[in-house]
Amino acid sequence: MAENTNSAVNLLPGDPQLIALIVEHLKNRGLFDEFRRDCLADVDTKPAYQNLRQKVDNFVANHLSTQDWSPSINKNQVRNGLRQSVVQSGMLESGVDRIITQTRKRMGRQIQSLRPTSKMPPAAMPLRKHNKVPCDPDG
Repeated sequence: MAENTNSAVNLLPGDPQLIALIVEHLKNRGLFDEFRRDCLADVDTKPAYQNLRQKVDNFVANHLSTQDWSPSINKNQVRNGLRQSVVQSGMLESGVDRIITQTRKRMGRQIQSLRPTSKMPPAAMPLRKHNKVPCDPDG
């Protein structure tokens, strides 16, 4: 990342190249996998997840109860029809947004704990082009 830090100096916050460099750095340190693991472990404890799961379970049960069952039923067709109905209902999109909102708060605190400190070597702290101070993701 030392050579990447030099190339990051000329990039502004939000630049896709800077984001790619940060993600690469997180992956190289194993932090990306740690974030993903912690996030997924935390998701199923959130009320938004539990609510969405209940809604989807009820939707699926209702949908399947309207199907005419026979030994010759095309299960792939039923599965695809169910999938399309769930997506078209919009419940996934709004439910996932709520889950992200609830989970983001915790993940934000974890990310804040990784912010550069004055104890870090200068090469480890990405610099902004305009004022040459360590990057602050908040602005």
